[in-house]
Amino acid sequence: MDALEIITKLVSFKSVTPKDDGAIFFLAKTLREYGFTCKILEFGEKNNKVKNLYAYLKGGKGPNLCFAGHTDVVPPGDLAKWKTNPFKASIKNNTLYGRGANDMKGAIGSYVSAAINYIKNCKMNFDGTISFLITGDEEGDADFGTKKVVQWLKTNKIKIDYCLVGEPTNPDFLGQMAKTGRRGSMNCNLKIIGTQGHVAYPEKANNPISYLPSFCNKLMEPLDKGNEVFQPSNLEITSIDVGNKITNLIPNEVNLVFNIRFNNNFSSKTLKELINKRLKSLDNKFFLKTKVSGEPFFNFSKKLHDCLAQSIYEVSGKKPTMSTSGGTSDARFISKICPVIEFGLVGKTMHKVNESVSIKDIKELTAIYNEFIKIIFSK
Repeated sequence: MDALEIITKLVSFKSVTPKDDGAIFFLAKTLREYGFTCKILEFGEKNNKVKNLYAYLKGGKGPNLCFAGHTDVVPPGDLAKWKTNPFKASIKNNTLYGRGANDMKGAIGSYVSAAINYIKNCKMNFDGTISFLITGDEEGDADFGTKKVVQWLKTNKIKIDYCLVGEPTNPDFLGQMAKTGRRGSMNCNLKIIGTQGHVAYPEKANNPISYLPSFCNKLMEPLDKGNEVFQPSNLEITSIDVGNKITNLIPNEVNLVFNIRFNNNFSSKTLKELINKRLKSLDNKFFLKTKVSGEPFFNFSKKLHDCLAQSIYEVSGKKPTMSTSGGTSDARFISKICPVIEFGLVGKTMHKVNESVSIKDIKELTAIYNEFIKIIFSK
């Protein structure tokens, strides 16, 4: 089955998180036609459940090789700035345009095509299981997507031996980079407390804004130097807000928002302890709230690494760099149950207006995925 045909259909679904709009049902229908057993799993609020798919085809007693991805996409933004309808795949100058073409309906279509063609060519004579874990909740809070499916797999004693996640891992060209781990992410809300008062009587108030420089400087102190597999942890202040529109009023608090992308020198617990310790040294009243969207992980499997690197080289002639850079992904959940590696398209246009992918890259990625499946089951 042609990857371009699958991707074109997937782009047509307005599957903005957490809506599905038929994308999961389409994939299940397509895979069932080629012998896959498909389980559509729904989790979440009663009237707003998220759809997920676990599909599998067993050929022998060998390993369960899973492909993981997401059909949900971010909103298209200002439609007037799009060259084409974001939910109708359009091909211009050998480039396919559409929301999700890059992140990550393109990779899903490529892998489905690769798996189906592999199954047809080997006439079901392969030693193992080919499976898919597809979610509709990755771009949002991710509470009812892969995280829940992983729990369902554990409950039902379904073992995945290896997993490839199809995130757009390449910065500039296909075959450039794969991911063997990811940094953790912690969102923080800091409230610096003062005393409200009249600007004409500052001696009767305590302006919390005056403490901002010392708090910001303390937060921006280096967290670590990184290690052999991770870059240094990084803190970025993203918002400072007083919420005061009155010119003669000294506010009683300042709210500061920041995010930390942290490596495996820390857990979220030890990182929070360090931030609290640094802020307490300033001797001013504050409240700190944190929310962790993912712990750091490094999940290196020599077999996965070697098989993927070989498949990329044999198709494209390129030797990929193995990296832990970038944002979080659903690999953080899958890493708890099996070795996982990430490789997909070039990420230059993901989440942007006029998101796109070259037809050449789609064909090449499909060939790489096909070669990857062959190599995994031959070793």
